[in-house]
Amino acid sequence: MKRRSFLKSAAASFPFAGFDPTVFATSGVDQPNQGEVISAGKDRLGEVHSRGYSTILFKVLPRETSNGLFVIEHINLVNGGPPLHKHLYQEEYFYLISGEVRFAVGDKRLTLGAGDSILGPRGIPHTFAAVEGKRSHLLISFSPAGKMEDFLRDTAVPNPPVQDAEFFRRYGMELVGPSPFMA
Repeated sequence: MKRRSFLKSAAASFPFAGFDPTVFATSGVDQPNQGEVISAGKDRLGEVHSRGYSTILFKVLPRETSNGLFVIEHINLVNGGPPLHKHLYQEEYFYLISGEVRFAVGDKRLTLGAGDSILGPRGIPHTFAAVEGKRSHLLISFSPAGKMEDFLRDTAVPNPPVQDAEFFRRYGMELVGPSPFMA
């Protein structure tokens, strides 16, 4: 039995063990991006998404990596960001391309500059916000991808749904509270 098949079977068989079977889902897998360049400032599918504090470009789609990876780019990130939350099934890695961004990861409060990076481990509350008055450019990856593409598609729309605790749970996350950077 292949490892991925085994893991999907185990996740489905033992939901009480904390496994989310959607983490291993492979339906709708496209061929991997085989050397196709995604130009600067462009989305993988030519789309544009926004949660109000930046423009979000999808760079690597979960279906290209058997749900192993999802990579997005925040351009023109301004003061604002997501609420304090934690992922139950994936790590979130941040790499700052330009500008300054404040991060809360667990009990730490840090300001990162261009070239800095930080990991938001699964199960640890985290959030980020650009330093006011400084446009920033941030690359974020989720591994495994889980339901993050769906989450961003469902929230990066005009008049998004109420993003309460139940909404976050549908996407394998837990809403912890407001961002410590938003007053």
